[in-house]
Amino acid sequence: MLKKFSSLLLGFSFVFLFISCNVENPEITTKELNDHIQYLASDSLKGRYPGTEESRLAANYIKDNFNKGGLKSIGDQGFQKFLVVTAITAGDHNTLQFDDKKGVLNTDFAPFAYTKNDSLNAEVVFVGYGFSIDNDKIKWDDYAQVDVKGKWVLILMGDPETEDPESPFAQFAGERDKVVTAKDKGAAGVLFVNGPVFDKGDKLIGLNFDKTRSNAGIPVIHLKREFADQFLENKRIEELEKLANDKRSSISFASGKSLVATTDVKQQKVETENVLVFIEGNELKDEIIVLGAHWDHLGLGGPNSGSRMPDTIAVHYGADDNASGVAGIIEVAEKIAQQKNLKRSVLVIAFGAEEMGLLGSSYFTNNPLFELKQLKAMVNLDMIGRLKEDHSIMISGTGTSVESEDLLKQLNADSTFSIGMSPEGFGASDHASFYAKDVPVFFLSTGAHEDYHTPFDQADRINLEGAKSIADYTYDLMMNLINRDSNLTFQEAGPKQRASGSRRYKITLGIMPNFTSAENNGLGVDGVRKGGPAEGAGMKKGDLIVAINGLPVSNIYEYMSRLNKLEAGTTVTVDVMRNGEKLVLLVHL
Repeated sequence: MLKKFSSLLLGFSFVFLFISCNVENPEITTKELNDHIQYLASDSLKGRYPGTEESRLAANYIKDNFNKGGLKSIGDQGFQKFLVVTAITAGDHNTLQFDDKKGVLNTDFAPFAYTKNDSLNAEVVFVGYGFSIDNDKIKWDDYAQVDVKGKWVLILMGDPETEDPESPFAQFAGERDKVVTAKDKGAAGVLFVNGPVFDKGDKLIGLNFDKTRSNAGIPVIHLKREFADQFLENKRIEELEKLANDKRSSISFASGKSLVATTDVKQQKVETENVLVFIEGNELKDEIIVLGAHWDHLGLGGPNSGSRMPDTIAVHYGADDNASGVAGIIEVAEKIAQQKNLKRSVLVIAFGAEEMGLLGSSYFTNNPLFELKQLKAMVNLDMIGRLKEDHSIMISGTGTSVESEDLLKQLNADSTFSIGMSPEGFGASDHASFYAKDVPVFFLSTGAHEDYHTPFDQADRINLEGAKSIADYTYDLMMNLINRDSNLTFQEAGPKQRASGSRRYKITLGIMPNFTSAENNGLGVDGVRKGGPAEGAGMKKGDLIVAINGLPVSNIYEYMSRLNKLEAGTTVTVDVMRNGEKLVLLVHL
């Protein structure tokens, strides 16, 4: 009874906190910022994980506070709803058998999360590490002496130098890369197995959703060593791994055994939402300035949640990331709504599912409630709650318009902040989705800290005075964008080339890929970097890459795998679909 009463009292306290926000005062105050952050980062909201009841409470709270501030809801009663995948589960039809031996799910075998749901009865061919490499450092082809067309290939996990982070093998060791190579060679299914050097404990892969909804196109299964040893007869995985590591070349062979298996995985989809309100302008009301911040966070954390403490199941409060940004846009929008004679209109969006890969902002820009050409600038607040003593803030996207840097310096004429400017429009927050649509962007943040993506990102660690000062600066920036005589002049400021290193991709086409597609029909190009190889070849935003050097590209992983095998200084063909027509472009790397 006492526990029930305590829960009821806790519920009343949050209702009171909800009601007590001083919505009649349009000024930005530390009290109001604190009230919003305290609620959004409370135990009761359990980390605001998309699709949960707590996430709906958070979205409704944001909508209600927007409305209390005099802002008009748009969309579906203030929401733009969309589906996201939150988990992968095993279906009822996962089977595996050879001769009279049946495998047991999660004991002898497990499907990979990105497997294609399919059945295959075919011979198993062992192909070592599944390499097909021919470059200055390595010449190794596990497929050269065997026929794998229409068959299962059995592949060792990892590479011969697993412990060496600088190994030249490392860039070819990823499971997705090996699956792509197997498909290229005609294999109809892939079986992975751990050698004892790679994993002495021989742990099966979990059904970990990697935030990409596309599948591999063929069945992909992980086997326990003991089970794999049974159909290899006199050969054991331990011996084969040692031989491959010692010999440093192919040891492939046909097993003479057939394996029949069915894979069945299901994507768990939930509905989440963006929260949208609108302030109508006057003489230029068809031109719109966007103000946004994401409201979701990591829930209770855990493996593959994005938590930096993946072994800890606890509320990840997300006070700075990004209750602080949401509090900021609520207060800034409320103050803007009280101003008279605004030239341009303002669209305010609290984005859902940002932590899952910018899904909310990507959904909006692909399903806009206005014509994209009406959007003249976008301001994004993400983690504004940890202003340091030196008052340093980072503003990204400063190269996405001609006027951005001068404007930001002018607004900081009193040197309130020490501003670091980054020109790139593409980055790990929601402004990137707008930059991909040729909208000038500003991304304001006080930066990462040791509590980032941990349960310690709590409300009592927020610098409220600092958050208020950034909200005030954001208000000034918004008012300039709303009332300026002319719009900003968009210019491309694409991502910089990836850093070199054997475990990194050393080649770039100079594009911004579309990470969010669930279709296996190619890789969408969301942007083309000025002066990059893709632009020089005539590639355009909106193209769909379907092949590189004649090898198919179905999704982001196949694209990355193809890219990984290319060398600087060479010329490759890239097949793209544009307006229903296939074009072949010559790209010099």
